[in-house]
Amino acid sequence: MNTEQLRELSADELLAKEEGLREEEFNLRFQHATRQLENTARLPQVKREIARVRTLLRERDLAGAGQ
Repeated sequence: MNTEQLRELSADELLAKEEGLREEEFNLRFQHATRQLENTARLPQVKREIARVRTLLRERDLAGAGQ
């Protein structure tokens, strides 16, 4: 998902998305450690997506605190 699509999600949906991405990251790291990971480029992609989601959540948190 790109940032524009993520901005359309609610805070609860973003939290659920982050949880799903963290599970995927865990599975990818496990596959990488056991040398079963075929698409090694997916690991940094997932990390970037997690960072995007956390950034949006933080932006919303700061916007809410400023009011």
